[in-house]
Amino acid sequence: MTLAYIGIGANLGDARANVLDALRRLGQLPDSALEASSSLYRTAPVDAGGDDYINAVARIVTYLPAHELLAALHQIELAHGRERPYRNAPRTLDLDLLLYGAEQIATPLLQVPHPRLHQRAFVLAPLLEIAPHIAIPGLGPASAFLPGVADQAIGKLA
Repeated sequence: MTLAYIGIGANLGDARANVLDALRRLGQLPDSALEASSSLYRTAPVDAGGDDYINAVARIVTYLPAHELLAALHQIELAHGRERPYRNAPRTLDLDLLLYGAEQIATPLLQVPHPRLHQRAFVLAPLLEIAPHIAIPGLGPASAFLPGVADQAIGKLA
């Protein structure tokens, strides 16, 4: 069994409902269980335009291999009408496999740890909410990267 952390974001349609539905669907993945989820956060798009994002991070325990988990995440995105017309396009739902145990994976389809997770407040804040002492394999404690994202606006939703 592996602990995996999944970043969740949406800024098209009913973004809040899409994020909440993604959490529900993560809890229904085969051979997996939703163990924790962060609060919802509102953030401005980074390196993109469009409406603000609703973001969260989920922790699951899973027996699924990393690439099968990624495929399951893509199926959840597709169920929400996710399209990928260009890099950083607005999206109905985005699910990123941030961490998969202590593994470091580099394939054409999957990079774990997610290559920008330590550069994004919308990932670090919810991740550290549910795993305050987590380390990023190959990089060290996630909390050490908070000062580097302090200029990125983020707000926890009620």
